[in-house]
Amino acid sequence: MTGFCGYLLSSTGFKDVATEEAALVRRCLRGEPEAVRVLVDRFQTEVFSLCVRLLSHRQDAEDVTQEVFLRIFRSLKRWDSNRPLKPWIIGITVNRCRTWMSQRLRRPEPVDYLQDTAAAPATDDAAELLNEIHAALRELRPEYREVFVLFHEQGQPYDIIAEAVGRPVGTIKTWLHRARLEILERLRRRGMVSPEQESEVRGQKSEVRSQKSEVRNPKLH
Repeated sequence: MTGFCGYLLSSTGFKDVATEEAALVRRCLRGEPEAVRVLVDRFQTEVFSLCVRLLSHRQDAEDVTQEVFLRIFRSLKRWDSNRPLKPWIIGITVNRCRTWMSQRLRRPEPVDYLQDTAAAPATDDAAELLNEIHAALRELRPEYREVFVLFHEQGQPYDIIAEAVGRPVGTIKTWLHRARLEILERLRRRGMVSPEQESEVRGQKSEVRSQKSEVRNPKLH
């Protein structure tokens, strides 16, 4: 009963958020400046942070963030008010980053970016590891990089990521695991991970396969 009550409460909370978002969007469509400001303030930090990580360039991220919000306001009429707003905005952000990356030559990540985003002064070993992870991320397939950043750096749950990129949750989990393995392989070649760490990440492969099997062959109770 407790779980069912929790479900009802969470469903009610979702409906409240959906109702508030729909009202906010209607106000934006009417051209209310305060509503526009509220929507931008609510999502700007998240959009910019995602752009920075996907593009690896702060100036590009600032430009794309502006493009994202222009696209959002141009497309608000097409937003489905029966669905949450956040995945829709994340999806626009990911698509704009993809377009931007396809239009420019790959460039190395600037040193000032690494300094700006470091949470604290890093040791030489930590800085080297951070550089290797960032380099590995740049070499991933775009869809792997996107789900890795959304999950590990943006803290987005599987269902939000799935809706944002238009793929099933099982696919998101598979892409995320493959991204981890490719990053792990780069770090392993450079002697930067222990055998225990490698075994832990690779051991998650069986878990992903098990989840796929359960989806294909659900147990009957």
